Amino acid sequence: MATELEKRIITSIILFLIAIFCILIHKFVFVLILIVTLFVSFSEWKNINFNYFKKKQHNNWKYFFVQFIGLVYLLIFLGTSIALRGNNSESIAFFIIVLCICISSDIGGYVFGKLIGGKKLTKISPNKTISGSLGSFIFSILPVLLFNLQNYTGVSFEVLSINIALCLIVSLVCQLGDLLISYFKRLNKVKDTGTILPGHGGLLDRIDGLIFAIPTVYILKITQIF
Repeated sequence: MATELEKRIITSIILFLIAIFCILIHKFVFVLILIVTLFVSFSEWKNINFNYFKKKQHNNWKYFFVQFIGLVYLLIFLGTSIALRGNNSESIAFFIIVLCICISSDIGGYVFGKLIGGKKLTKISPNKTISGSLGSFIFSILPVLLFNLQNYTGVSFEVLSINIALCLIVSLVCQLGDLLISYFKRLNKVKDTGTILPGHGGLLDRIDGLIFAIPTVYILKITQIF
């Protein structure tokens, strides 16, 4: 576990630093890297669905439909990411916090799942446990708590409660996104979407929760729920 956890943490740190650099340096760089990321992710999505939908069922239409749905959603993720990142320092800071919540949720699920284990969460993904899910929720709150500690004099209980609720929603959506990708991996009998990232597998394995969390947060923001 230690070796795998070390790889996962190191990979997460490197990806996080690259992401922060791209987000901060310039919007054009951010968009360019995002397009490259989605191109690789779509390639992995196409590959993992080949075994079941095309090779096993010999159904080109189902295979095409699954690819089309994946492409459309990745484009939605692209658009909402650009919009949520925005052009001012406030929106950029908010985008980075959401990114931190997603990463923390992922790490929390992995750490709690490996250290505590216990009852399985669902048959879709045998490695997912109830303890891991709880760990995801707990860790997702950390970024907001750390941020509020820097501003503890001006943070009311109501604002803190809203921020925590947002963290829990983001963590829930991340976990559901992870389970959805896991369902398709299980359907096609593959462990990972790829091998590009040590400790994570494919790039889609890394952003499976994020691609669902960002559009959700964007909807919550434009509807002024949060």
